[in-house]
Amino acid sequence: MSRSAHPAGPRHGDVLPEGHYTAPAADLNVLDPKVWARTVARDDDGVATVGGIQVTRLAEEFGTPAYFLDEADFRARCRAWADAFGADADVYYAGKAFLSRAVVRWLHEEGLNLDVCSGGELATALAAGMPAERIAFHGNNKSDEEIERAVSAGVGRIVLDSFQEIVRVAHTARRLGRRQPVQIRVTVGVEAHTHEFIATAHEDQKFGIALAGGQAAEAVRRTLALDDLELTGIHSHIGSQIFDMAGFEVSARRVVQLLAEVRDEHGVELPEIDLGGGLGIAYTSEDDPREPYDIAKALSDIVTRECESAGLATPRISVEPGRAIVGPTAFTLYEVGTIKPLEGLRTYVSVDGGMSDNIRTALYDAEYSVALVSRRSDAEPMLARVVGKHCESGDIVVRDAFLPADLAPGDLVAVPATGAYCRSMASNYNHALRPPVVAVKDGGARVIVRRETEEDLLRLDVGE
Repeated sequence: MSRSAHPAGPRHGDVLPEGHYTAPAADLNVLDPKVWARTVARDDDGVATVGGIQVTRLAEEFGTPAYFLDEADFRARCRAWADAFGADADVYYAGKAFLSRAVVRWLHEEGLNLDVCSGGELATALAAGMPAERIAFHGNNKSDEEIERAVSAGVGRIVLDSFQEIVRVAHTARRLGRRQPVQIRVTVGVEAHTHEFIATAHEDQKFGIALAGGQAAEAVRRTLALDDLELTGIHSHIGSQIFDMAGFEVSARRVVQLLAEVRDEHGVELPEIDLGGGLGIAYTSEDDPREPYDIAKALSDIVTRECESAGLATPRISVEPGRAIVGPTAFTLYEVGTIKPLEGLRTYVSVDGGMSDNIRTALYDAEYSVALVSRRSDAEPMLARVVGKHCESGDIVVRDAFLPADLAPGDLVAVPATGAYCRSMASNYNHALRPPVVAVKDGGARVIVRRETEEDLLRLDVGE
């Protein structure tokens, strides 16, 4: 099967060969708990529920498309990560996955820290009351205004991403009379087994300072020489949607080697090591993610072993799960519109959203699951492609899935595992209105990010 680009969009007109797609599940009514939020189930009428509320009722009250977030699941995952790593490590939720003021408050209440990578994310964190010392600020090209806001607020760490940034942060800290804690992000030459566009630790990319050629060692030297900066450790991130721990093992070994060089050259043992995030979740039943406790033990064992080998004290470990916390806790609810069977190929099922609320399929060739959720069906399975309503041939939500053959306009379908990056990367393509995020818990539902309106769009259009 060719994977060459097509000018009309990724895989345009592609006909999958027989046997490419997974066979249909024995019962299309079963909602696999691996990919759905923890309180999602079907009631006696066959209607899917979340937090005890039928999706049909949610659609009536909040409309479609909409993201529904299982608050109890989100909080439980926060606690699981915090408990797995314990008091001797730090868990920073990666806000880029999905951030709102409500989410920040949940993180604060559950004892997690927060990683932000823009001025907007920092503003959201501070507005929601996250203590600044529990915030880490990332970014490969932080503006002067963002650096000043972060230093002024007293963020717990700024992750330095370039030689220029070392000077800029130090200058700002001196002007404001602060000594700013920082870490240095290094690229360790490890490419995680993931999509090329979300693998971030090999040298040919925009993030971090390379270990190769002594660049990271030089960054450490320059940072230690500046009294306005407090170098607390080294940061590494090797990619996203990772299931295999082998990449972390190689990354940790190389970071520890750098720590040993710093000790030998400068007589300093840096107290922290941040291994980033990127831990995968189940988008389909074939995915097999690790539990937080298993991840914590594996990472701790790797770092401890490498430090013992280098004769170093084991530093405090930080991790940055984002997708692994929020991804599985939400689903997107759509209403079916046009249904278009193509004889001998598949049936195109058009929904009232699309790439404006989930760009990941078009951008990363991401795979998702989908289910009919407004009723039970015993009809035969049909091979379907769930597509959006945008004027774009690459507007695909779920590339290949099996849905009941009696699917009809007006039915509700849901795509699970859309808590991470879907609302964060949503757009107004074709002047679409970005959907709301609705938190559901214990039989109650409330909007935490409201649906955009036409007035919102026109308010930004100055008209002249």
